[in-house]
Amino acid sequence: MGTTYVVLTIAILVIIVIAKTATIVPQQSAFVVENLGRYSRTLHAGFHILVPFVERIAYRLNLKEEALDIPEQVCITKDNVQVGVDGILYMQVLEANKASYGITNYKFALIQLAQTTLRSEIGKIDLDRTFEERATINGNVVSELDKASEPWGVKVLRYEIRNINPPHDVLTAMEKQMRAEREKRAVVLASEGERDAAINQAEGDKQRVIKASEANKQQQINEAEGQAAAIMSIASATAEGLRSVANALGADGGAQAMQLRIAEQYIREFGQLARDAKGTLIVPANLADISSMISVATSVIANGKSAPPAPTARG
Repeated sequence: MGTTYVVLTIAILVIIVIAKTATIVPQQSAFVVENLGRYSRTLHAGFHILVPFVERIAYRLNLKEEALDIPEQVCITKDNVQVGVDGILYMQVLEANKASYGITNYKFALIQLAQTTLRSEIGKIDLDRTFEERATINGNVVSELDKASEPWGVKVLRYEIRNINPPHDVLTAMEKQMRAEREKRAVVLASEGERDAAINQAEGDKQRVIKASEANKQQQINEAEGQAAAIMSIASATAEGLRSVANALGADGGAQAMQLRIAEQYIREFGQLARDAKGTLIVPANLADISSMISVATSVIANGKSAPPAPTARG
């Protein structure tokens, strides 16, 4: 029985020692092992056995990417405006031994360094540019933190400004400025619209005047062409009539017909003259001598027929 108790006691002690020295490291984790108070090695994911009473796990570190909340702080811009700025810092432990022994608390150090760096970057630009230069500010903060955290075995991946909160009076002034800018743009757009409308109206008037002048020109050309055609038609008809009269006078009885025609025309015109006259009418002494007038007209026609033809020009 005594031997059995001894064996059981030894077995329990072995189990306790194994339980205390056997270690399982989870994925994306790292355990820093010290050997009698000095750094020994870093354990990564898997099952490990430590030397009893000699080695111990001093630090347990998470190798996943972590997000650190950067509290809001007051920053002064280049134009002396106080703004409250907060953000989020993304970091990851790459070397567990450096993160354990390089600094006491790397998270606290990164938060403080991010705040000081952010204050420095905000002080380089004006308030109006802080909203536009967020990407530049974030990049500068990451660059500075990454340089400082390299000895700590920590990699700074990203930094994002979350909020920029100017004072209430500054917000009121900015709203007034934005409202004035919008009103200015509205006035400019309205004036440009009126200018374009006036230009279009003037262009329309110009085109209308040009079209009217072209129409008037074409009308005058058409009227001139019509008058010329009418004159040519009248001249052709007159010439044709004169040729017909000349031919008729040369035929048998033509002279007698001409005399009768002249006598009728003479009497008609003189009667019209008498009707239109108001008051005293002066008549020629030989009014009744129609035969003399007819003979004079006949002699004129005869002379015209016997006249020699006009000479033609030769080149």
